[in-house]
Amino acid sequence: MNQNEKSRLSQPDIWLRHIVHAPITSLCIVLVFIVIASIGIKDLQFRGDYNIFFDKGNAQLKAFDRIQAEFAKTDNLAILIAPKNGDVFTPETLTLIKNITDDAWQTPYSSRVDSITNYQHTEADGDDLAVRDLVPNDLVLTAQAITKIRQVALNTPETRNAIVSKKGDLAVVNITVQLPEKDKTAEIAETYDYVTNTLSKYEQDNPDVHFYKAGLVAMNYALMQSAQQDITHLVPGMFLVILAVLIILLRSTLSVFATLIVIITAVLSTVGLSGWLGLSINVATVNIPTLILTLAVADCVHIIATMRHQMQQGESKSAAIIHSLKMDVMPVIITSVTTAVGFFMMNMSDSPVLRTFGNLAAIGVMIACLLSLVLLPILLQLLPIKISAKPPQQSTAFIDSIADAIIKYRHFLLISSTLVIIAGAALIPLNTINDDSVKYFNKGSDFRTVADYMQEHISGMGTISVVIDSGEDQGIVDPQYLKTVENFTHWLREQPEVDHVASLTDILKRLNQNMHADNQTYYRLPTNRQLSAQYLLMYEMSLPYGLDLNNQINIAKSALKVQITTENLGSHKFIALESRINHWFEDHNLGGKVKSITQSSPSLMFAHIGSKNMRSMLISLPISLIMISGLLVLALRSFKLGLYSIIPNMAPAVIGFGIWALLSGEINLALSVVASLTLGIVVDDCVHFLTKYQIARKQGMSAQDAVRYSFHNVGRALWVTSVVLIAGFCVLTLSTFRLNSDMGKLSSMIIFIALVIDFIFLPSCLMFFDKKEQSEPMVNQDQLQE
Repeated sequence: MNQNEKSRLSQPDIWLRHIVHAPITSLCIVLVFIVIASIGIKDLQFRGDYNIFFDKGNAQLKAFDRIQAEFAKTDNLAILIAPKNGDVFTPETLTLIKNITDDAWQTPYSSRVDSITNYQHTEADGDDLAVRDLVPNDLVLTAQAITKIRQVALNTPETRNAIVSKKGDLAVVNITVQLPEKDKTAEIAETYDYVTNTLSKYEQDNPDVHFYKAGLVAMNYALMQSAQQDITHLVPGMFLVILAVLIILLRSTLSVFATLIVIITAVLSTVGLSGWLGLSINVATVNIPTLILTLAVADCVHIIATMRHQMQQGESKSAAIIHSLKMDVMPVIITSVTTAVGFFMMNMSDSPVLRTFGNLAAIGVMIACLLSLVLLPILLQLLPIKISAKPPQQSTAFIDSIADAIIKYRHFLLISSTLVIIAGAALIPLNTINDDSVKYFNKGSDFRTVADYMQEHISGMGTISVVIDSGEDQGIVDPQYLKTVENFTHWLREQPEVDHVASLTDILKRLNQNMHADNQTYYRLPTNRQLSAQYLLMYEMSLPYGLDLNNQINIAKSALKVQITTENLGSHKFIALESRINHWFEDHNLGGKVKSITQSSPSLMFAHIGSKNMRSMLISLPISLIMISGLLVLALRSFKLGLYSIIPNMAPAVIGFGIWALLSGEINLALSVVASLTLGIVVDDCVHFLTKYQIARKQGMSAQDAVRYSFHNVGRALWVTSVVLIAGFCVLTLSTFRLNSDMGKLSSMIIFIALVIDFIFLPSCLMFFDKKEQSEPMVNQDQLQE
């Protein structure tokens, strides 16, 4: 090429020709970037605890941290012991429970162990108070002794439905842990693994007993396990799916190889940069590789499809690559930017884990765009790809027939698709925002199976800690304060969703009865402040180490904590119960002795985060739509086409959420961001179609011929990329973590609907509204082909 020829080339032309004619130099530059980015992988950290879902400034989290600091922590690992004969009150099972209780004290970071065998039972001993284990070490388990143990365990409010089921068929050894939180993920794994190894010997020696693990530690461990399973199963599975789909659709092994190199390097670069940025890998972001694999393929397919189309028409490979980049560089950049905008808008989320997901996905999309426009053409040039020339009609006959049908029935298709969109919008209100942390795990997963079993036999895993503050030191022994707490406890036990309530008033009533020779008529609160204080002091002095009352009373004795255990509730029921509790205290605060109450728990935090996140996403969605539409107007240099793109870009999510109302009707934390997540992705097909349509209209074609031209040139690439995207998100549905699987289901549904909308509604809309004929071609035929 001489100097005059170079001077006639635009800067993009020089860049394209440099990639094609100097591929080795370009490849070296790209590889340096990839290596530098990938080095960050060594700094990646993994987090598997539930705290990743909440900001440090989250109101519920701050309240929970205050409660944890003022009272003993409630992080726990519960061992469920279920004898097959359905009776825990046998000598063998009680001995087993006692042995497990003793061993449980050796659990790493354990601070307390509660079970029916070490429950601190009180009774009158002459004029003294006897406080001892319900099943002491020296007790001979005769039938009479077991009858007494059963009677106490099943009739005491502190134990029934807490550490033993009301039917006596299930016992719980509850281990409270105080994690240092230097490396919470490692500490959780250490605790869980120790208990698992401890139980393994009991499982071998007791084949007639089932053992299960539940509690917050078990939930955190399940989060970690889900993430690890996604890494080891879904990412390799995604590779296989993409490989199979590309081989079938592209019919070129070398083109598939080039695509795989691009997507692998895009994933490595993205994950590496997340390490450089100090971002952690967790149960949500662990699927970023799967997402990047899918999105990177879409860019590659468009470029390869155009190159193949030109080579089939007889062009050389170099000329076909340059032509493909000229035709697709702007649509690929537009779609990547709009997709990144959709992901970046997830920063409006109230959950940091979703913000991190959005940021990593956006970074990955732009890296995939860069590598698709630079690394892919280099590889296509270096690899000995050969494609035989074919008549144009032969390669696009099927797509052309679809275009003809849509043009013929455009009025009917426009009306029918509009009615479908309206119907989808009408169904959306049937969805409800409902987060249940137990249902974050699919049915069949170990944690979900245990949670469901526990709900059926003893209680749910939902909890609410209610701190009732008297506002003065030693204020908890005030008679009016205690009466308010007792009334509150009674009211809670009448609520249909409450399974158990742990309240100090039950202990005080029992102590009052004990100090009156176990006379049942004295099972009531002491009426004297000093008497209540003396009972508490005497009782606390009698308790063994590790079983004190610091989980219910603060140091200043100014506040009590009432611990509520509920069924496995959805977020709206949790928030409703929280609201009822607040209203109860507003109406029943005797003498104004309760100065304030504080409610919080992991269950309550998850309940609030879903509804907050939905509100944030409802704000961000129109912002995303305006930004993306504005980008399309600027890129296409046409306000009219940008306006036409709004409905096709919004309609898939509208129809998708309408269908979801019929399939499930519950919007959880992950689904609340799907609209923003998919908005940028569905723009892909729309942009490529509108770009080709605009080129044809500028050439002077009618709207019908421009639609036909768009289908002819980009139709096959659109359905190939959509199939790949759908396949990628379908792989995500296999995740054992329901947030990921639900996101995969709804996203794949929306992407499929987007393809149908862009094939039916968009061209029908263009032909109906864009009837103005071009007066003369704005580009000549040679430019059109270039």
